[in-house]
Amino acid sequence: MTAAGSAAVATVRAPRREALYFALRNGKLVAGLVVVLVFLLTALLVPLTIDYGPNDYVGPAASAPSGEYWFGTTTFGQDVFAQFAYGLRATFLVGLLGGGLAAVIGMAVGFTAGYRGGLVDEILNMITNIVLVLPALVVLLIVNAYLGVRSVGVQALFIGLTSWPWAARAIRAQTFSLRSRDFVDLARLSGVRTPKIIVREIAPNMSSYLFMTFILLFGGSILIAASLDFIGLGPTQGVSLGLMLNNAARWSALHLGMWWWFIPPGAGITAIVGALYVMNVGLDEVFNPKLREM
Repeated sequence: MTAAGSAAVATVRAPRREALYFALRNGKLVAGLVVVLVFLLTALLVPLTIDYGPNDYVGPAASAPSGEYWFGTTTFGQDVFAQFAYGLRATFLVGLLGGGLAAVIGMAVGFTAGYRGGLVDEILNMITNIVLVLPALVVLLIVNAYLGVRSVGVQALFIGLTSWPWAARAIRAQTFSLRSRDFVDLARLSGVRTPKIIVREIAPNMSSYLFMTFILLFGGSILIAASLDFIGLGPTQGVSLGLMLNNAARWSALHLGMWWWFIPPGAGITAIVGALYVMNVGLDEVFNPKLREM
């Protein structure tokens, strides 16, 4: 490798090492990441150690937490801890699919509108504004209510299709500020096609912002899914944290004093979403030198 090549590689790696240095020393980012990883590992590993399904009747009815049933049982003798572990899987899956789809759509629309401008920008901006003013939760309620069979995938699809406008507008604004930079002009004059300019020149300079946008979309998808599940419009098969809350409310767990049925799923949703937002604040401090705590 030539000296110029080595210098270029060092120039690229230096910001990455600097970001990693501050990331490992940012308490908010580390704490949020630890919380998310604990719940993620619980979702991935615990179901592998359980010999029965989350809705199987395996124990005495309405049993308080014990050494055998860590989170107690429901009024039907179902293991709440098993439901919690399987419910975490559905929570992370809907967040990943719904947030990922919204991020992809938001990036495609935002990059295209911000870079192309003109008529293309006006059309995409009009579509974005239309979706933005739609009462997304009401649309989701209506669609879910008329679906005969609902699944996590279908739920995530509708969440993703209605959650992208704010991300598109934010990415569009960032792209507007980058498209006139010298390195973009040089690539344009070199004959590089528009998709490659966006992917190779503009997107890498927004990578930290795009990652934080995905985290926010991830947490938002989890909250929307939990809301739909709680009011009875979640998946018709399987189990989720929102459905656990729905079942607990339906069978009067609060009135019966069965706190172990509704506190774990509620605390799980709150902890995951809260940890994601704390991570986002930590990442903002890492990527923004003005916010870093030395």
